[in-house]
Amino acid sequence: MTDAPTCHVQTPETAHLLAGAQVFDHPLRPAQLAAFIADPGHDLVFATQGARVVGFASGTVLLHPDKPPAFFINEVGTVEDLRRQGIALQLCRLLMERARARGCMGIWLATETDNIAARALYRRLDADETTGIVVYDWDGAMQG
Repeated sequence: MTDAPTCHVQTPETAHLLAGAQVFDHPLRPAQLAAFIADPGHDLVFATQGARVVGFASGTVLLHPDKPPAFFINEVGTVEDLRRQGIALQLCRLLMERARARGCMGIWLATETDNIAARALYRRLDADETTGIVVYDWDGAMQG
């Protein structure tokens, strides 16, 4: 029997656990990871099973001069062989709990219309689904 995944909050003390993680789009860049951790507006939670990173969720506090802070969930990922086992659900709940504890009054994200698994996850989290949004990007922002 396999151990249940353990959730972690990204801190300087937990950074070493991400070494060699295969759950991100690209290999981690140590300088980027250090900058991410050092910025108080960024948050990342991740799950391990043994020494393997099996999922993560990250986001950013968005500040506006005329609104309370909001939280943008930037990415959610789970290793392919462990999808649909509740790991992403648990990580998103933890990330959202942390955003609310920071005073964020709204939490949002976007996904592709054909990403059925992600949309099912967000519905399980009781999200309101918005339609009719068009995304614009510059300098390859949406190319990963």
